[in-house]
Amino acid sequence: MAGSSHGHTPAAWTGVIIAFIGFCVAGAFMVMAQPVGFWAGMAIVVLGGVLGAVMRAMGLGQPKQTHAVRHAAPAATREPASVEG
Repeated sequence: MAGSSHGHTPAAWTGVIIAFIGFCVAGAFMVMAQPVGFWAGMAIVVLGGVLGAVMRAMGLGQPKQTHAVRHAAPAATREPASVEG
C-alpha cells in the first residue's frame, strides 16, 4: 500500500482523529463508571465518521477509481527474473 495514497486525505485524517478523541472520552468515562459520559464519547465517535463522510462528499477524500485495477499474476505463473552477473 505504500505506492498508493489510501487514507492520506483531509477527510480521512479528520474523521479518524475525531473518532479517536471520542474513543478516548468514552474509555475515560467507562473507567469512571459514568454512563452519560461514555455515551457522549460514543456520539463523538459517530460524529467523526459522519464528518469524514461529509468531507469526502465535498471532494476532500480519495477520488473514485474510474478504471479497473489490474491484479498481478500469482508468483507461480510469473516468469523467473534473469540474473546477469
